[in-house]
Amino acid sequence: MATYIVLLGMPGAGKGTQAAIISKDLGLPHITSGGMFRELAGQDTELARRVREIMRRGDLVPDDLTVQIVRERLERPDAAGGAILDGFPRTVPQAEALDALLAENGHSVTVVPFFKLSKEEALARLGGRWICSKDPNHMYHTRFNPPKVPGVCDIDGAPLYQREDDTPEAHKQRIEVYMERTAPLIEYYRDRGLLVEINAEQPIEAVTAELMAAIKERIVENGHSD
Repeated sequence: MATYIVLLGMPGAGKGTQAAIISKDLGLPHITSGGMFRELAGQDTELARRVREIMRRGDLVPDDLTVQIVRERLERPDAAGGAILDGFPRTVPQAEALDALLAENGHSVTVVPFFKLSKEEALARLGGRWICSKDPNHMYHTRFNPPKVPGVCDIDGAPLYQREDDTPEAHKQRIEVYMERTAPLIEYYRDRGLLVEINAEQPIEAVTAELMAAIKERIVENGHSD
């Protein structure tokens, strides 16, 4: 049975950093909402054109289109054994849609690691984040995970950049949106026995160890294959 991992946690919790690590360990693609929308920018399909028009207007992409995008991504060969979902679902209706989508093929969400982090720590972390211009899965932080050479990705040597919305005001807004729209997912998945709390205030290596132990335990319990 395929393994589907949904990562939860407020901005700055380290989901992207950990996803890159466990993706390699488990052989599962790390699928981000941002990555899926960026791919659409270069495509000439009806779906891509609809999404571009919505985003051009500054509107949010509706759930039905978002779910369609996720469906198409999960149908690719690299996701045959499952996937690590980061940034989707963002709301309870999206979580319900994901459950229905997976159930069509006899699958279900395997485990939902929830990266616990205080709001104060999240704000401190967000300010020092740098991202690889070639692969956004390569992320660094001036305090927690600095690159060997400032401004240069350790893995592929590409320049690093900070997102345009990496400002204190934008960070506070993102956290407020998370608390309003995404935090209810914590109870949704807890009620279903899928939530596993991870202490995200530890060093990266300690978070990875706790995360991998929790995931592999759940895979064995549920009879999912890795």
